[in-house]
Amino acid sequence: MSDQIKERVTAIIAEQALLEPSDIAPDQSLEDLGIDSMGLVEAIFAIEEEFEIEVPFNANEPDKSDFDISSVAAVTDAVVRLVLDQKG
Repeated sequence: MSDQIKERVTAIIAEQALLEPSDIAPDQSLEDLGIDSMGLVEAIFAIEEEFEIEVPFNANEPDKSDFDISSVAAVTDAVVRLVLDQKG
């Protein structure tokens, strides 16, 4: 299940970056992919809608959030945790 979640999150990020999911490496930052703050917000909204979760994220102060956006892998891992916690 977590692999499916990670694949879908990567696809959402790829869509924002105007790339194919296969062109995205887990260690890349969203900035490396050309995703700006507006693109990040759009990706977060798409993730919330896709998985019916609420991402604890403050776009104005990302360093004050528990939701790590430092890399694609960090984002996908955080979403997996949120989804699994919700299904608890």
